[in-house]
Parts: sequence; structure tokens; C-alpha cells
Amino acid sequence: MEKILDIIEAIAHEKGISKESAMEAFKEALINTARRLSSPTADFEVDIDEDTKSFEITKVITVVPDDDERLMAEVGREPEIRKVPSDAYISLSEAKAFDESLEVGDKLTETFKLDDYGRTASANLFKELEYHIQRRIEQDLFEKYKEKVGSVMIGTVARVDNDENTHVEIGELKGILSRRNRIKGERFKTGDTIKALLRYVNVDPKYGLFLELSRTAPKFLEALMEKEVPEIADGSVEIVASSRIPGERAKVALKTDYPNIDPIGAAVGVKGVRINAVSDELCGENIDCIEYSPIPEIFITRALSPAIVQNVKCDEASKKATVDITSDQKAKAIGKQGINIRLASMLTGYDIELNEVEGIVERQPEAAAQEEKTTDTSALESLFKA
Repeated sequence: MEKILDIIEAIAHEKGISKESAMEAFKEALINTARRLSSPTADFEVDIDEDTKSFEITKVITVVPDDDERLMAEVGREPEIRKVPSDAYISLSEAKAFDESLEVGDKLTETFKLDDYGRTASANLFKELEYHIQRRIEQDLFEKYKEKVGSVMIGTVARVDNDENTHVEIGELKGILSRRNRIKGERFKTGDTIKALLRYVNVDPKYGLFLELSRTAPKFLEALMEKEVPEIADGSVEIVASSRIPGERAKVALKTDYPNIDPIGAAVGVKGVRINAVSDELCGENIDCIEYSPIPEIFITRALSPAIVQNVKCDEASKKATVDITSDQKAKAIGKQGINIRLASMLTGYDIELNEVEGIVERQPEAAAQEEKTTDTSALESLFKA
């Protein structure tokens, strides 16, 4: 085992983990191997000298009072857990039988040599090292992708299982796009490249470490808009809130603190090129961009667009709003299958109730009176005289 530290460094480089992380895994492997070879209740410490490329395992026994509960340790697994004398602790009376000068808290140490156990030690150390290195790799991956939660991931479809879960290869990990996180009507096949929002990094007994993806979350819409609209990416335009009925329609509330920037124009782009790019990615989902207002009445009025409302009364305590609206605007406010009012409610956070009032907003223009046109141009002749 003379060159084992060089091997650990090589493994760290090959697996893409830090040298420090690999060394910690090596320490844990040494301690567990020592316990396997001696006692599962023993306590060990490992000291690694990277200059001399050597390590030392020390068995440690701590002196405790005679009535200390730690003198007995639990071993086994439920329901077969049992208590046995611990090899990590020794009672004060027992310790004094060896050395009268020992006191509570003192530690007895003994060097533990793996070489004394030959091939058995090597086999156990290899298994433990493999296990702990893999745990370190998974931990590093977990931390890496945990920082990316809420961002758009791009991957390749590996397969679609019987439950219609789409398995996506993303970097070193596998992503799973479940049926409920997929836009209605979407179908993917092996080899397709898809974009999705990273919702969580999960560890599951069935799938191991995997990424939970979504194409239906409002945050996915926001992330796509951030990629398409430079003003949102640099923070000059802010997405305050968003609501979606995936594949149907969405509303996005925008604001800016810069008077020379039109948040709606920036989001839509020239001839709608920016918002259309987002809509295409969302299977043609219609996206309404509205300007946010901190005044609830104004915000709700804008959220119910394209309907024109007469009056809005808000109760901030109960988060309820009563909207007066004429009969010719009511259908627009509700929208097809109630989509418009549902989205407005989700966007503003208010429970919106429509109150129909008398009146008509959109009137048909009255027929203009026919005016007799003149064909006499004599009045203009003087303009062309020399």
C-alpha cells in the first residue's frame, strides 16, 4: 500500500472530484476497513502525511465514568438491534487497573496496521474506497446541479417508459420529465433535443440521483423570456409575476425602473420576434405581456385585458376583488373556458368576481350622412395661372 496516495490523486483526477474530497473518502474507507477487521464499535483516527505519501491509523479508546451510557453500544439493524460493550470507551475503574494516573477524558491510543491483515485488508479497503468515492462524486454532482435549480436545461431524450416519463440525458446525470410536467399534446421520441426547467435534484431508490424537469411551470416561461430578452437578463426589465395554463395561454407582469425603456416593447421585440420565439418553444402558447402596477386596482384592470372594465374594488385583507363590467365585455374578461379570468386571478393573487353593470363599451359607429361631392374645380384654377 506504499503508493496508494498516488492512486487516490489519480482517481480524483479521473472522476473529476477535488483532491481534498478524494482524501476524505480515503479516510472514511480506512476507518470502516479497520472496523471491519477489528470491531464495529471501535473508534479510529487517520493521519495522512502528503509530503511523505504515508498514512497512519490509530485506534482510540476514551476513558469515561463507570456509569457512562457510552460503555454499551448498539449494533445491528432493526428489529435485531442489540447492545454490546463498546470498544471505543473504557470505564475509569477499568482504566486505572492499567494505569493509576488515568482520568476521565484521557485517551488511550494504539497504532493499527492494515498490512497485518494481508489480502483481506486490501479487498475490504478497495470495496470501501469504491463506495465512498462514488458517494463523493454524487455529492459533488448534487451540489453542482442544486445551484442550477430554476434554470433551463438542454438534453437529449434517451427513452420514454411505459408510464410516459421522458428520460433525458443532461451532462453527467439523467433527467426525468414526467407526464404531468409535460405540455398537453407533446410527444417526444429518442434522440429529440428538448429544453426544460430544472425543478429539483432528487435521490430515489429506483432512479438514484436524477434531475426532475418541468415544461409546465411558470418559472420555465420566465427562464425562456430571460434568455430571449436581453433587458430581462441584465435586470433593466423585471418579471414580477407570471401565470400559465400550459399550452393554452399565459400572462406575464413586467416592470422597469428606467423611464426610457418600454418593458412591454422590450419583451415583445420587433414584430413580436422575441415573444414568438418563446411561444414556439411552448407549443404555440399565447403570451400576454402586461405592465405591473403596485396599485391592485390598476394591476387587476390590466390583468383582465383585453376586456375593458368599469371599476375595481379590492379587499386586500381577504384578497378579493369585485370588478364592474358591462355585458359586452364580460365574455372577454372570462375568456374561453374561463382561461382569462383564471390567469388574471393567478397573476394578481386576487379572487376576482365580476359584477355586470348596464352600459355598452363598444358601440357601432353610426352611419355617416352622405355628403354631396362637388365636381366644380373653378375655384382652383387661379392657382395654376401664370
